[in-house]
Amino acid sequence: MATESSALRRPPYVEAPDGRPTGMADESPGLAGSAGSPNGALVEVRELKVHFPIYRGLIIQRQVGAVKAVDGVSFAIRKGETLGLVGESGCGKTTTGRALLQLYRPTGGEVLFDRQSLIRLRGDRMRRMRRRMQMIFQDPYASLNPRMTVGSIVGEPLEIHGLARGGAKRERVAELLQLVGLNPYYANRYPHEFSGGQRQRIGIARALAVQPEFIVCDEPISALDVSIQAQIVNLLIELQQQFHLTYLFISHDLNVVRHVSDRVAVMYLGKIVETADRDELYRSPLHPYSKALLSAVPVPDPQMERQRERIILYGDIPSPARPPTGCRFHTRCPIAQDICQRVEPEFREATRGHWVACHFA
Repeated sequence: MATESSALRRPPYVEAPDGRPTGMADESPGLAGSAGSPNGALVEVRELKVHFPIYRGLIIQRQVGAVKAVDGVSFAIRKGETLGLVGESGCGKTTTGRALLQLYRPTGGEVLFDRQSLIRLRGDRMRRMRRRMQMIFQDPYASLNPRMTVGSIVGEPLEIHGLARGGAKRERVAELLQLVGLNPYYANRYPHEFSGGQRQRIGIARALAVQPEFIVCDEPISALDVSIQAQIVNLLIELQQQFHLTYLFISHDLNVVRHVSDRVAVMYLGKIVETADRDELYRSPLHPYSKALLSAVPVPDPQMERQRERIILYGDIPSPARPPTGCRFHTRCPIAQDICQRVEPEFREATRGHWVACHFA
């Protein structure tokens, strides 16, 4: 791993009188999920909605419904921390991450980056903001253009944002490749010449090219071999410490999320059902869905695996085009009662910093 170069070095944080870096505020209800404006939050999401319309008809098309992929999500991410977003496939995790970066335009709600609304930005103003936030995609095979060399892929953001050209761009590309553990001489090769782990390192180098502050990691290791996953996770942690990065880490692997995250948000059918500090959530989950997810995490100790309770959820996940009334989890919940079918539970703070949406938590 190369040392940090002068071209990539970020200005250090200024320490507050108590020794903490500025922006690293104490935990507050707003950080856990309220619609408030918490101190130190780099990213704030308020009642975010992303609905994809459903049309019917061949000649004259009319909208007959909508897939509610994300339906009223609120959370905040502090500067320098990692928020893990977990849930089953199809619950809206990736859509949430893309909506934060405005790759999907939200149907409703608000996304604030450093207290500036992204919903209202267009054109050049949005392009300038994109220098501060980037994304690492899930599939390292599909996210790289097979017709471009690695040097062109990593250097393209530098040209788009006018940061470097010619020899300066080649030097920066070499620094970035070395930073993620690749030989700078690979810059003239094409993506098909690399393994999956190497391709993901190229994707990470591309995301770092414009020196962002916030990165959405959309299941960055799910398509990789198990032997490579730990290397990529450790690389992301090292880069976060080196450049003071802020992550939204999307994954369905709860063990990885526990390793990399400071706080964890659990998502089900377009809504966040529980948010808490990492250790608090894994030690004492409150929502029945969170308990079921954690009970499915394999334990390397055979004796403990036999003794612990395994919660099995029956039934299928409802369609996001027709979500259930009341609590969306009541169709599969083992403790559901009549009120769960009629009344949507409030997202409330059960204990300090531990928020949950359940009538009986």
